[in-house]
Amino acid sequence: MNFINRSVQAVVLSAVFIKELVLSSVAVARQVLGDSAALRPAILAVPVGLRSRAGITTLANCVSLTPGTTSLHVSEDLSTLYVHVLDAPDPDAVVTSLKNTFETRIKEIEG
Repeated sequence: MNFINRSVQAVVLSAVFIKELVLSSVAVARQVLGDSAALRPAILAVPVGLRSRAGITTLANCVSLTPGTTSLHVSEDLSTLYVHVLDAPDPDAVVTSLKNTFETRIKEIEG
């Protein structure tokens, strides 16, 4: 993949991150101002299919910078990212969302 294609993919990732940042900020504000007893926090194991340490670091940073989620740990073999989620009524859906929003675009940048 050439420099221009990677640059375009990086801009796409940035736009997706900003969108997720806004949506997550609104969701967390609603949760904080609403009934916090209804929250279902969880620590989730997210399988990672990225090839580089830089890609995994980018994924972990995107997750941590998005309100309501925090990256906790990457497994020694770099195959799993452990994430704390403020509200995970459907843990599988949260994992799928993280993979579809961030990991997919980071893979495109990796080439």
